[in-house]
Amino acid sequence: MAPPADPVERLDPVILHHVVNTLGWPDLRPLQRAAIEPVMDGEDVVLLAPTAGGKTEAACLPVLSAMSAQSWTGTSVLYLCPLKALLNNLVPRVEGYAQWLGRRAALWHGDIRESQRQRIRTDRPDILLTTPESLEAMLIGVKTDHTHLLGGVRAVVVDEVHAFAGDDRGWHLLAVLERLQRVTGRHIQRIGLSATVGNPQHLLTWLQGSGAGRRPGRVVAPDLTAPSRTAPAGAPAKVTAGPPPGEVELDYVGSLSNAAKVIAALHKGEKRLVFCDSRRQVEELGAALRARDVTVFLSHASLSADERVRSEQAFAEARDCVIVATSTLELGIDVGDLDRVIQIDAPGTVASFLQRIGRTGRRAGSTRNCLFLATQRDTLLQAAGLLLLWSRGWVEPVVPPPEPHHLVAQQLLAAVLQEHKLGDRTWPAQWNGLAPFDRSAAPVLRHLTDEGFLDTDGGMLFIGPEAERRFGRRHFIELTASFTAPPQFTVLSGRTEIGRMDPSVLTEERQGPRRLLLAGRSWQVTFIDWGRKRVFVEPVEGGGIAKWSGGTIAGLSYALTRAMREVLLGADPDVSLTRRAQVCLQEWRDGDAPHLVHPGGTLIARRGNDVRWWTWAGYRANATLGATLPSVADPVQRPTDCYLRLRENLSPDMWHAALDAVPDGPTLVLPDVDQRAVRGLKFSAALPQRLAVATLSARLADFDGAGAVLAEPKRFSNVQ
Repeated sequence: MAPPADPVERLDPVILHHVVNTLGWPDLRPLQRAAIEPVMDGEDVVLLAPTAGGKTEAACLPVLSAMSAQSWTGTSVLYLCPLKALLNNLVPRVEGYAQWLGRRAALWHGDIRESQRQRIRTDRPDILLTTPESLEAMLIGVKTDHTHLLGGVRAVVVDEVHAFAGDDRGWHLLAVLERLQRVTGRHIQRIGLSATVGNPQHLLTWLQGSGAGRRPGRVVAPDLTAPSRTAPAGAPAKVTAGPPPGEVELDYVGSLSNAAKVIAALHKGEKRLVFCDSRRQVEELGAALRARDVTVFLSHASLSADERVRSEQAFAEARDCVIVATSTLELGIDVGDLDRVIQIDAPGTVASFLQRIGRTGRRAGSTRNCLFLATQRDTLLQAAGLLLLWSRGWVEPVVPPPEPHHLVAQQLLAAVLQEHKLGDRTWPAQWNGLAPFDRSAAPVLRHLTDEGFLDTDGGMLFIGPEAERRFGRRHFIELTASFTAPPQFTVLSGRTEIGRMDPSVLTEERQGPRRLLLAGRSWQVTFIDWGRKRVFVEPVEGGGIAKWSGGTIAGLSYALTRAMREVLLGADPDVSLTRRAQVCLQEWRDGDAPHLVHPGGTLIARRGNDVRWWTWAGYRANATLGATLPSVADPVQRPTDCYLRLRENLSPDMWHAALDAVPDGPTLVLPDVDQRAVRGLKFSAALPQRLAVATLSARLADFDGAGAVLAEPKRFSNVQ
């Protein structure tokens, strides 16, 4: 029998009834219509749409229809998210859709009580919402019969899949899905939900993993033109025709205090979501707004889960208020109907900006909007460069981090825990041949056995004493997280947890009583429990320090830094620039720019003994150039996004000699790695030193960007 002409007719009739009568929708969105056939036919898909584009329903409605039509039983669908808060936000919706068909959904993550987990083990829900880390904990945990609970899984929905693919959690996700596929004994359909990216076809191929038993796959993006293939060195990948829709304004305010003034004065009566790119900024801006009698709530990763939930719920229910957040509110968490997004300074990627502006314009008749408030000249230039890329319809490709040797070590240990023993020759089958978890991982396995992380006996691998010693606490729970968080102290007011704070705030020399700034309020330290890493505080009026250690410094990309160079050379983004922003950019162009940029190539500028090569190539490309040209690069420096410092005695002859030393141009070299960074790499203890260094070196490098810079003309300039 031929399929119906209208794909909507393939949905279960009960679902169609509720779409019209419960949701009150006259029709499905284009993405939701286009997703029905490939999802119900079992294809691997990436559903691509801007924030609030209806991706959850585009996946859930056809998956539930397939579940009903094919009589799936037990836990047959996993819904994976990168954030527990996003899962908490989604579960009422997904549960509601499942109940239409008499099905159930349940939630499992690190904050779920053991009694709730036990109910899931004994009475399996049809849909289980969880994180990849919790999924792996189910596979290796002694309390869960993972074959009973997960053996019937047929489809996995990966929400915000682009957020996984760009870091180590993506490698972890792929490896765990391959192991899950071994448990089920069948191909598991993979459905990725993604915001706009520059390389969606590559993202789909990545999501399909090893391809064992692979079915057809497609990208479903009915509202976007097909992106061009990703070019090297961050070349543009168009995903929209012409400037994207949205009201965007760029202002220069000069300080965080002035930003608070502007926010307090503008858009009174509206709900405003303000993004900052550090927790310190969130706290300081929150305190400044509260001092101006603005109703303000805060959200960032170092606040307690309860504190964040209280803020987000209060903000969702209020009017005429502000919530100040880091990227914790970037990924689709519902905080109600927003009027306006404000960005302090600039995010590091166009993709991040797309997520943020997508929080607005959801109401009928409203428009997506964002006001940028730059607090420094440098961040104004970064914001202008980012908006120049955005106004051209450009967005970054998502690229998995290279050389994940530490995750290979983690997965080998986790797989042995899951199976209790693995054949010392058959272990690659656990990942169905997925690189780098295939036979190329043999050096990592050899190190694990040599150092006692794994034992061997009779051709089988077992968990060894060194793995027990390093990772065995709490049933190896440390093995399920793919990154290391800096140590922090828990801050408590009475029995209420406020959040976490960097220990340096507690150890720095300071006059007078020690005060903290956390959750937008001031607290005085009354007692520090150093052994249990706890700080007891009481509320006070005014003052306090907010500080957290940063993670690995990634720097800006080649594409974004080049766009900043274009702005200095006269290009303006297709957005509204305030008079203050125009004046500041013009001061850049008239004053500093002639000594920093040249339209004919890169500039090597000397000011006294300070010699800088203004490459405008991004941090990683500059680190690569410094390692490649050691005879002319200053050995005592840290590369920046915009320039590389050269030796103070550099002459044009020395420069040309350095380039001529290698025929046909220099062979690019991986950057050096600080040994402290190696110690900060999760599971580095389970790696040979050379592989740990190789992992970090590869991630510091940008060969495409460095090669593009070397191919350009170089000009010498003396600055008086």
